[in-house]
This record gives sequence, structure tokens and C-alpha cells, in this order.
Amino acid sequence: MATTKQDTSPKAFAGFVTVRGAREHNLKNVNLTIPRDALVVFTGVSGSGKSSLAFGTLYAEAQRRYLESVSPYARRLFHQMAVPDVDAIEGLPPAVALQQQRGTPTTRSSVGSVTTLSNLLRMLYSRAGDYPKGQNIIYAEAFSPNTAEGACPTCHGLGRIYEVTEQSMVPDDSLTIRERAIAAWPTAWGGQNQRDILVTLGFDVDKPWRDLPKKDRHWILFTDEQPVVPVYPGYTPEQTQRALKRKEEPNYMGTFTSARRHVFHTFANTNSPLMKKRVMQYMLSTDCPTCQGKRLRPESLSVKFAGYDITELSRLPLKRVACILKPFAEGTATGHEKQDAEHPEQAIVAQRIAEDLCARIHVLLDLGLGYLSLERSTPTLSPGELQRIRLATQLYSHLFGVVYVLDEPSAGLHPSDTLSLLNALEGLKKAGNSLFIVEHNLDVIRQADWLVDVGPDAGEKGGKILYSGPPEGLQEVTKSKTATYLFGRESIPVRIPRTPTGWLRLSGVTRNNLHNLDAAFPLGVFTTVTGVSGSGKSSLVSQVLVELVAEHLGHVILAEEEEGDELERAAPVQTGGHITEGIESIKRLVRVDQKPIGRTPRSNMATYTGLFDHVRKLFAASPMAKKRRYDAGRFSFNVAKGRCENCQGEGFVMVELLFLPSVYAPCPVCHGARYNAKTLEVTYRDKNIAEVLDMTVDTAWEFFDEEPQVHRALTVLREVGLGYLRLGQPATELSGGEAQRIKLASELQRTQRGNTLYILDEPTTGLHPADVEKLLAQLENLVEAGNTVIVVEHTMRVVAGSDWVIDIGPGAGEEGGKVVVAGTPSEVAQSKNSKTAPFLKSLLHEV
Repeated sequence: MATTKQDTSPKAFAGFVTVRGAREHNLKNVNLTIPRDALVVFTGVSGSGKSSLAFGTLYAEAQRRYLESVSPYARRLFHQMAVPDVDAIEGLPPAVALQQQRGTPTTRSSVGSVTTLSNLLRMLYSRAGDYPKGQNIIYAEAFSPNTAEGACPTCHGLGRIYEVTEQSMVPDDSLTIRERAIAAWPTAWGGQNQRDILVTLGFDVDKPWRDLPKKDRHWILFTDEQPVVPVYPGYTPEQTQRALKRKEEPNYMGTFTSARRHVFHTFANTNSPLMKKRVMQYMLSTDCPTCQGKRLRPESLSVKFAGYDITELSRLPLKRVACILKPFAEGTATGHEKQDAEHPEQAIVAQRIAEDLCARIHVLLDLGLGYLSLERSTPTLSPGELQRIRLATQLYSHLFGVVYVLDEPSAGLHPSDTLSLLNALEGLKKAGNSLFIVEHNLDVIRQADWLVDVGPDAGEKGGKILYSGPPEGLQEVTKSKTATYLFGRESIPVRIPRTPTGWLRLSGVTRNNLHNLDAAFPLGVFTTVTGVSGSGKSSLVSQVLVELVAEHLGHVILAEEEEGDELERAAPVQTGGHITEGIESIKRLVRVDQKPIGRTPRSNMATYTGLFDHVRKLFAASPMAKKRRYDAGRFSFNVAKGRCENCQGEGFVMVELLFLPSVYAPCPVCHGARYNAKTLEVTYRDKNIAEVLDMTVDTAWEFFDEEPQVHRALTVLREVGLGYLRLGQPATELSGGEAQRIKLASELQRTQRGNTLYILDEPTTGLHPADVEKLLAQLENLVEAGNTVIVVEHTMRVVAGSDWVIDIGPGAGEEGGKVVVAGTPSEVAQSKNSKTAPFLKSLLHEV
């Protein structure tokens, strides 16, 4: 372990946390001393071991100690981390972890519920709202659409009702039933079955739909009757009637199901997302006629505060809500004198609750989240936004003596928003707390009281402490890749921006805070789209642009999978806007997002990239495999013939320990190898298939140097900065940024044909500046091959290296949604109105 100079004198810090013998994941028996009541930042390249130290060791141990003081029953309610592999940790206070993870995946979870602001607002309406004359006071829970007392009786609190119509199920009424006029019926045998049943029932299936009697059309589409009749497939209508008269033995007895019944039954019962998506296109969603989409019963909506019902107030940006509540909090609200005189207790309640609400909202405003509304559902928030909301809750809790462990709190933040984040962190520290932060953002790293640099490289080549001490001391550590960027003036490759080959022009774009916006994207170059958090960048690029291009190319954009009830999701948004120029130059669209590459440990990098197919073929071609007649399928852990049957190819078995976290122990039969003994006897260059899956990309790259197809795939994975990952690393262990880079690597392996539009949303999330350089090189290669790359990005290093910049803003939410400036990086840097310009200018100035 590298020796480090540490200023551990008592005068400098209140106390210290000492770690001895940390071996979690790739940590190499690490010893470490870090101060308490300080901002400690853990740095290092992606995969170096920072998170293993901060979360896997320090936070896991703090949680374990706390849970030992909690009753066994209560312990079961916690998501318990595994016990860390460490000899000893001394001086560790209780800890709170704020990690980047998606929120509760249902639209019933919102900004208001996560921050508990909605609870206060309901209390305000219940106790201090303006009730209509003669209406009794209703309790706070009646202002929630998620309770029986509050939910609108018509739509059950969803705000929308779903129905099917003749037009939605029969889009072309010139077709006959035989020509599949009823589009809502199944396309294959199921639809044919229903048509044959109609023939038996005596309906004319060869007359255009519009010419059938209205009574017949209505019965076929909407009846709840389900007659069971004989079916004679392949018979003409005349032959069917003759067979019925003769009482001929039918092929089978068929049950009729109306189109409406089929749609709703399939929607309610299918486990297939694609089937659900198919029948949803025939269902029309309309605002509930009783509550007009507000989700609450009429009695609740009749109560007003400051002239708004509770739903109207919940839909306003937090910045506006704070302005509305401010006079009540200060006791200066006008127009309520008469009511205040009659009910003085109401005025007191209104002031108390409004004060509390304003104080809580101001914390969110300080973190740059004033553009969000209370009603905004958590699945629509970015991981960075969600983490800052949790941070706001902690800021208001006024705890002290706690360690906050944060995972890249600056993710998704514009440099101007990072300043308010740093102020918030400073507030937590001043209140007597310790902050342990895993971070790549140089602006945050520069504010640290203490730096812990982990490395020198990723995976097996990392896991050592290169430096631990005050930030300025890091510049003496030659092995540190962080020092190069923190103290050096790494020049950005200044080049003359490429000339676009054409323009992709969008007109009349309307979505979220974008209203009738026109935008132009240059083709054949590298474009970055910038702007403060919430300005409308993702709405423009990742939503509208993707949808419009996909529509032209005939692609189907699958909605992000969310758990929970499909009906609870937000209403489908109509894309406002159209492409006026340039679409003919685009032959393909590739959206590289941060969604997981798989939801189970069986998915991994090797299977996702197709790399594993080549590896299995190599094993199947070995002499022993040929002799035993093993095919490539034998070397898959998902196939019965090759996998270990005890663990079904999982490699581990779960041991339930009641009140303690479940332990995943290596399978006692295969010892974690996932395969059966016979399969493991087969080797390629003295390694069996399990040993190959356990290799990192870097190790495998050297191992397969004579196999061009495998070597090429591994080369690309290394070039996007993933050399430290194991080939068989489960998809569930990968971060969003890692998943995104695996997808990019899979795409880069394809033969480049040009004329492809690549769209990436914040690809530098979770990347060390050294890895950002690798990623930039790959994006450059895509452009050089004749493609167009558009990236939503906050990292100024990437913005400065692009050909064209489109800055959205100037502010967030209602104050954003416009193109502030578009041009080359140096042109944008000169803009007086852009919040991005000063940060870009200072970087370009350094070069």
C-alpha cells in the first residue's frame, strides 16, 4: 500500500474513523484513517474500489452496528447490506446512505410523497382550507387519491377512465370481418377462431363492416355473452350451415368473445408486456368526467386554499408554491380578515403549516429543484434529481453527528447547480455531520477537506489507497490519475469544428416545458445539448427527437418498463412537433440509454454483447468437446445439459437467516462455477468455461489475443472504459453508466455503415475524467464513420470537444424550454444569456 502523508493532528479535525484490513470486492487489505465532521471525497477511476470502500465497507458496517440495536422484528423491515469483509473499523458514527437508485416504480409515488410535503399540504387543506358553506370539515386523508376516503369514486383515484369504441377497434370499416376489419382481435389463430365462430352464428363475414346492421356490429364488438358453438374450420359459410343442419361432428367447440371483452381480459391477465402494449392501442384514455383528471372526490376538490384546490396547487412548480404560501407563513395574507376573525384558530394553523412548508420547499429550491411540482411522479425523475430530493429531506431533519455517504451527488447537475449543491453539503457539515462522498466532478473534489484516492487502475489493478490527506498533497502522487486532472491543465483537443453535411430541423416541438419550439441539429457532426437541470434538454432530445425520428423510420419505441399497475402510469403523451428537413439522411436510429441490460443475475456483459456466443463455439470446437459430442449449448449456464443442477446455473444458493440479511453462499456442488463437473472438464488453453467467465475484460483481452472476433469485442469494451468488469458479472451489479457503455460497445462492434443517428443522455455519468477521454475517442470514431452523434451533457470537457452546442434554458421549468444559443463551443462561450457560457469559457480559456 502506498505511503500517505496525513495531517491527523487533533487540532485539525474533531476525530477520526480508522479502517483496518478492508478486503471488500477488489480492496487489497486496505488500512485507512479519515477525519470525522469533514467533507471526505473518495476519488479514482471507474472500478477502482471507491464504492467498495465508501458503501460496501464503511456504510455497510455502520448499518450493521445500528441494526444490532434494533429489535429482530424491526430489522426485517430494512434492506440489509452484506456484512463487510474488514478486520476492524473504529470511531464510526451512525450512517445514512444516499445512493443513486430509481424511485418507487409507480406513479402513485411522487415528489410530494417522497419529501412528505404532500402530508403537510393535506393537513393545511383539512384544517385551514376554505370550505363551501354548509360542508363539514374533512380529514387530511380525504385529500389523498390513494385512500378510499379521497379517491374519486368513478376512476378510483387514477384520474383517467379507459374505454374502447367501434372506431378504435375497427380502424378501417371498408374491410370485411374475413379481411380482419376487427383489428383488436388476435392476429393469428385466435382471430381466425372468432371469425369461424361468427360464420357458425350466421353473421356475414364477407360484407364490408360498414354495411353490416348496426345491431350486429354492436353485438360482435361489445356483448358480454359467450356462446359456445360448433366450429368447422376451412368450410365456406354455406358448407358450415349445411354441416349444422346435418348435425355433422365439428372440429371443436368454440367460445365466442367480443372484441371489447378480449381487449380488457387480455390487458388484465396477460404477463406479456408486448401483448399488453398491443391491446392498449385499442383502449382510449380520457380524463375522468367526475374529477376532470384530478383524482379526488368532489367534496375534497371543493375545498380551496389561496384560491386553488389541492390538485391545482400540487401541479404548480415548487417555486410558485413557495410564493403563494409566503404571505400565509409571514401572517401578511390579505382577503382572509373576515374568516380569520370568525376562526382565529384557522389563521394560527394556516401560519404554522405554511411556515413549515415554506422552510421545507426552500431547501429544495436551494438544491435547484424549484422547477419540479409536488405531483411529479418519481419514475420520471433522473437518479440525480431523486438523490437531491432525499438530500433535501436530510437537510431539513437537522440531525447531527451522522455520517452521510453519498454516491455522486453532482450526477446530472449543470455546473451552476453544483454550486448550490456544495452550499447544501456545507450546511450539513456545519451542523456537525461527516460527509463521505464518492465523486468524479472536479468542482466537488476541489471543495473536499480530505481526499482518498483509490487506484491506480480498475478491477484487479485497483483496490489500493494511493493517497489519503488534504487535497493539495495529491499533486505529489505520480501514480494518481485524478491528480493529472485536478492540478494539471489537460488540454482539450482544439480543432476546427467539422462542417455539417446537412440539418435535421424540428418545428413546433411541445412537451413538458417546451412550447412550440423550433430546433435544428447538424448532421454528420458531434453535437452536445446543454442547459441547467430541468431546462428541457431531455424532453427535446431523449423524448421528442427520438420519437419523431423513430416514427419516420418505422421503429417502435417501447416505453420504459415500470413495475406495478399499467393503468397507474402517466397518460401517454402526444408528441407535439414534426420534422421539416433532413430526415432522408438518416437510415438508422440508435438510442444508448442507462436502463439495465437485464433484470436478473443470468444476464451479463458477455451474453448481452454476443461475446459469449463466440467463446462457447471455441469450447465446442476443442478436441475433448468434439470427442464427447458437446455442442456450443453445452457451455451455457442457462441450459440443463451443461449447468449445475443444484443451483440451476446461478452459482449460489440463498440461505434464509430470518432476522439477518439473507446470505448468498456459493453452491456446495459447483462451488460457484455454475456448470456441472463434466462440462468443466473441457478446457480451452488450459482454462475451463467458468474460469473464462471470471476473467476481467483486460485479462480476457490478453487471453484471447489469437481469436479475432472475441478480441475485437473485448477491445471495444476496453476502449469505453470497462476493462475492469468481469465477463460474467451479473447485470444486477452494474450501474446505469456501465450499462450504457456496454450498450455503446455492442453498437461499436457492428460494421459501421454511416447515416446512423446516435443519441446518448449523459454518457459521462459515473466516469472519471480519464475514462471520459476514452469515451470521447469512441464518439469521435462514430462521427468519422459518417454518423451523427447527439449527446445531452453537463461535463464541460465533453461540450468543449464537440462540433456544435445547443444550449437550452435560460432557467429550469417554466423559466426554460427555449434555445438560448446554438453554435460552435467558442461561439456559445461568448453568449451573455447562457448559464453554460461562463463555465465553457473558463475551460476554453485554460487550453
